[in-house]
Amino acid sequence: MRTSIATVSVSGTLEQKLTAIAAAGYDAVEIFETDLLSCAASPREIARQLDDLGLTCALYQPFRDFEGMPGELRQRALDRAERKFDVMAELGTDRILVCSNCSPHSLGEHDRIVDDFRALGERAAARGVLVGYEALAWGRHVYDHRQVWEIVKAVDHPSIGILLDSFHSLSRGIPNESLAEIDPAKIVFVQLADAPLLSMDLLFWSRHFRCMPGQGDLPVAGFVAELLKLGYDGPLSLEIFNDRFRAGSTALVAQDGLRSLVAVHDQAERLIGKRSPLPPPSPIGGIEFIEFAASDEEATRLEPLLAGLGFAKVGQHRTLQVDRWRQGAINLVVNREQRGFAHSYDIMHGASICALGLTVPNPDATLRRARALAIQRYDDGTPRESAGMPALRGVGGSLIYLLRDTATDRTWTDEFRPLQSHAEGAGLERVDHVAASVDIDEFLSWQLYWTALFDVAKQVELDIPDPAGLVQSRAIEGSDGAFRVTMNASGGRGTLSSRFIGNVFGAGFQHIAFTTPDIFATARTLAANGVATLAIPGNYYDDLVARFGLADDLVAEMAALNILFDRDEAGNEYWQLYTRAFEKRFFFEVIERRGAYTGYGAANAPIRLGAQSQFRAEPVA
Repeated sequence: MRTSIATVSVSGTLEQKLTAIAAAGYDAVEIFETDLLSCAASPREIARQLDDLGLTCALYQPFRDFEGMPGELRQRALDRAERKFDVMAELGTDRILVCSNCSPHSLGEHDRIVDDFRALGERAAARGVLVGYEALAWGRHVYDHRQVWEIVKAVDHPSIGILLDSFHSLSRGIPNESLAEIDPAKIVFVQLADAPLLSMDLLFWSRHFRCMPGQGDLPVAGFVAELLKLGYDGPLSLEIFNDRFRAGSTALVAQDGLRSLVAVHDQAERLIGKRSPLPPPSPIGGIEFIEFAASDEEATRLEPLLAGLGFAKVGQHRTLQVDRWRQGAINLVVNREQRGFAHSYDIMHGASICALGLTVPNPDATLRRARALAIQRYDDGTPRESAGMPALRGVGGSLIYLLRDTATDRTWTDEFRPLQSHAEGAGLERVDHVAASVDIDEFLSWQLYWTALFDVAKQVELDIPDPAGLVQSRAIEGSDGAFRVTMNASGGRGTLSSRFIGNVFGAGFQHIAFTTPDIFATARTLAANGVATLAIPGNYYDDLVARFGLADDLVAEMAALNILFDRDEAGNEYWQLYTRAFEKRFFFEVIERRGAYTGYGAANAPIRLGAQSQFRAEPVA
């Protein structure tokens, strides 16, 4: 697969864009005309920079308002094309995008459009140029790639072909199967873009909300799969219009784009039963452990909270200052080492969640897939690495350790000396989910990280009201529910997720949810152990009686224990409570799922955020 990206997709000057695109590892670029026109360097100088960077210019675009123009406007359009061909010669590219006409002057007569492209084809042939005709989803007369294909067939000129853009086709709901009618030899170029499903004007949707394949909701992999079935072997290129991307990190967006191309091509090959060179996305068996980085002093303050939650210190690392705390199937690791990764993480962020240990069938295969996706491996020669627990860089610089799902017991027995404990526990059984807070500009990036590497799927994105602004939230889950992570981000500086990023100097995991079979028994144990839970306003409980018809005495007990409640349309229930945050860095949730409830208590999220906002001005303990 040859990879390309349009310069409009990333931020910066043209020179900065090209440098970042080359560093990310693309083969080629599309030069967007506005980027060139606003650049002080000449086309020949840009061509030299491309050559120095090891890039080629795969396409020059766009050429607008060409076909169907009346009178002297037709001749002017052909003359403009000659000027474009001059620029292309200096850039060293032989392909140009002509998008369907949006001018109010244009005429939609089929024969006139065919004649125009025949005339353009003759001029293009004389200059060694291939013209790719693209159907803009909002084109005045031509807005469907099936229309373009009929025109290209009628033109029947070797220099005129079709240019396909997944957004223009999928945004109009055009079936991917319709691509099977196209002669692959006439496909000049392919552009890919995804987008969230939104109900709005097509032009506005396209210009502001496109995203990388896999970051949105459109069936881009199916689009690519149909092209591969046809035998298309040309470049796959990204053309992304997104306000955040064009204001964000040039390097990050370029890197995400290449990752998305690798992932969508791999997914498309699997859809058509073709053997992919990449290992398949790995299922996650679950979270084997969660690691906290802490100094000795911070650990002294953290340990009473863990003990109050019912965890017992059951192991001490044989060679490191690392303790294992356990309850049910939950393992928490507190790393107090004064060197190495956790120590550096603690210096940067303070006591915080620094790593997850995930079980997978084959860590080596997951590493190979990560390498192909340009996901960085972490290796500092620690005992964990040598013991067969490789790690990848994760959100906010945290680590994702990969454990073989059949060898987790050995990890604990080999590395940890057992300690005796008589703790009775609080009824917590397993990790239900972890929640990460990330910068709003990285929200889509981290979703792509998980979905490209592992066999997980995105759930419906939610907007959750925080007293200081809206929070975007999206859950990512394995098919069996054994692994769940939620990603939260906000543009509001005062929201909880933004305050967390400010408090810990970067993105990271903000809370952990544990399951219990009896939330009332667990809540009473936590209260007896002195664990401070998040106080929920009385108005919330007054409303519960009306909304769900709960008994007064039940609601009274819920209020006394700060338990929240939700019920879905099928009658499945979700009970939850929250601890106060540990030094404004992370907090814990306890949940009980009754029936087949699959959500996260979204209806209660504004209540929780409002309650947490009451402690905004409170100093860190």
